[in-house]
Amino acid sequence: MNNYAKAHRIRFEKTLAFLQKHLTAPARVLDLGITNPFSSLMEGAGYSVQNTGGEDLDLHFEVVRTPGVDAVTAFEIVEHLVNPFTVLTEIAAPRLFVTVPLRLWFAKAYWNEMDPFDRHFHEFEPRQLFMLLDKAGWNVVDSEQWTPPFKLKLSFRSFLRSVTPRHIAVYCERK
Repeated sequence: MNNYAKAHRIRFEKTLAFLQKHLTAPARVLDLGITNPFSSLMEGAGYSVQNTGGEDLDLHFEVVRTPGVDAVTAFEIVEHLVNPFTVLTEIAAPRLFVTVPLRLWFAKAYWNEMDPFDRHFHEFEPRQLFMLLDKAGWNVVDSEQWTPPFKLKLSFRSFLRSVTPRHIAVYCERK
């Protein structure tokens, strides 16, 4: 297994454990974005998962008003939105789970020139994410940060990546 696949697997395991810590299956979950390996993992853990699809949530945010769901999950989605505030304020569910990559002072934000949906418009510091969630009407109940695993190479940047948290998971409840 290469480092990328290993980091993905570990991030998925940590995210699922964080979700299970705060939301008991068989809860109904609205997962922002297209069906993906993690939404399938949530279903395998007993959650009833509905994905929003491939729409541009900056323009078509009304899908987050879906009634009858126990929680909304925005795993690795918020950083792609130009205006996450609107989406976050419009969510109808009483609970919200968010994961985002954290801003690394020594690396540029992720940007895929070939795919307009695979770009990070935002990479947050924890305090910026907490402020956004607070202003959007959410109380942060719990959060965790982690560093992705990879083989340490003999370089300064590699060392920084090994000791700097790269992802944050946040559980919120509506105010």
